[in-house]
Amino acid sequence: MLGRMMRKAAGALLVVGGLSACGHSEEEWKAQLAKYDALAKRAADDRAELEKQRQRVADLKRELEAMGVKLSAVDASAKATGDEKTKLAEALEEYKQRAEALERIKARFEALRQRLKKLTEQGLDVTIRNNRLVISLPGDVLFESGKAELRDAGRHVLDLVAEVIRSDNSLAARHYQVAGHTDNQPLQKNNVEFKDNWALSLMRAREVLIYLIAPLSKKGGGGLDTKRWSAAGYGAIDPVAANTTPAGRKQNRRVELVLLPDIEEMLDLKSLLQ
Repeated sequence: MLGRMMRKAAGALLVVGGLSACGHSEEEWKAQLAKYDALAKRAADDRAELEKQRQRVADLKRELEAMGVKLSAVDASAKATGDEKTKLAEALEEYKQRAEALERIKARFEALRQRLKKLTEQGLDVTIRNNRLVISLPGDVLFESGKAELRDAGRHVLDLVAEVIRSDNSLAARHYQVAGHTDNQPLQKNNVEFKDNWALSLMRAREVLIYLIAPLSKKGGGGLDTKRWSAAGYGAIDPVAANTTPAGRKQNRRVELVLLPDIEEMLDLKSLLQ
């Protein structure tokens, strides 16, 4: 043991002697060591912050996907360029930007859902599907089986929806698509008005659209901006429930009012997929 202590002491003297011979003092050597220690600590802090940002991104992704926003293609890996310090800084900045973008998207969807809260309080279904906020209207309330003429109860529902959208400047300024959907049951053979579910779903969407953009009057009409609305028929290709039960088929017979994404939202989502 004494021999090891003597060797360490001799090594220390050699280091100090070497420093003196090169014109460097022991104080300069200690200052350099302190600098390295500070850099190592900062790197450790950056790694801890990077891990924090990674977790933040992962948590936000889970929350958004639970809401119905599809972000499964998001690649949150660090950039593989530069030395370790540069890579760490770039990765940290990238994760911060991704987390901020995810938070903006989440806040935007939450704000829209709050504006549509009156509809959920009336029993209508407001959800997020495929990065779109969707107001789902029950088809059996709007129309009779196999028909595309609005019922009185359906007009009442559309009056309620139109009033909520019309009275909120932010909602009124959005673009919408009216999407008609059916179950997978073929139309009855005596239905001479429509050849198939595609035609039925499209005509139902058109009828809802026409009512919503009709001028306000005693006879009814949504009074919404014609330029911001369009219609589409999806037939049975986009079910929200299994068509194997009566309850599932009832859910699939619906008309959706889909809030189309604005330019800012589209850019946010696109940036996440790069």
